[in-house]
Amino acid sequence: MFVRTQRLTLRPGWPEDAPALARAIDHEAVVRNLSRAPWPYSIEAAETFLAHWTDTRFLVFEHQAGAVALIGCVGIDPAGNETHELGYWFTPGAWGKGYATEAARGVLAAARAAGIRRVTSGHFVDNPASGRVLRKLGFRPTGRVEPMWSKGRNGEVACARFELELEAEDCRQGPEPRLAA
Repeated sequence: MFVRTQRLTLRPGWPEDAPALARAIDHEAVVRNLSRAPWPYSIEAAETFLAHWTDTRFLVFEHQAGAVALIGCVGIDPAGNETHELGYWFTPGAWGKGYATEAARGVLAAARAAGIRRVTSGHFVDNPASGRVLRKLGFRPTGRVEPMWSKGRNGEVACARFELELEAEDCRQGPEPRLAA
């Protein structure tokens, strides 16, 4: 499935994306805010990640001045008990432009279309920008802060937890993304 938003195209990751993916994520400032990505990030890590793709995970491409660039990844993966977990990352050059919110809205629309009803997420407490994105999407803080392992930091980090029920219209602020098979 492809998702098209106002400024972005979200599509599945393919094996040939591994070099671009490794270049896009290979910033310590990005990887330190992720739980499963290693630091440094290698082409082998990108190949492994792409080999375990899911239907609700997308690479994010920006269209600007006739060029297309891989700027991040956003997805919803099963987390057990009919719950799914939203995760995302973007290259530092894409920060502060609203791309995370825009792309996540598209993925949440795809998740709703796929019948997913409950989504959780979280952010490391030293990354408040990610918490602002979650709030814009309609996620509600659970009040829990839990230790979460960060492969990039090689240690546990305090993670503030959030949740969203997709029956609600919480994530529908802004233009509706277009879904395509």
